[in-house]
Amino acid sequence: MPIINVDELTDKDKAVMEVTQLKLEVKLERWLTSKCCEEMKDYIQAGEEEDTLVKGISEEKNPFKEKGGCVVC
Repeated sequence: MPIINVDELTDKDKAVMEVTQLKLEVKLERWLTSKCCEEMKDYIQAGEEEDTLVKGISEEKNPFKEKGGCVVC
């Protein structure tokens, strides 16, 4: 896809681009926010058991755990 410098376009070209974009957007299926939120909540809750951000990392699988303590003599 070529890069378009909008500053170099005429007002007519800008209007054509905007109309083209609006024609694409009008074809999109719209959903109610409440329906989307419910589906997202169900999806998150379904994967909650495997989610390390919710559950945390077990000590034996944690690659960042300290291997040994620091000893100062």
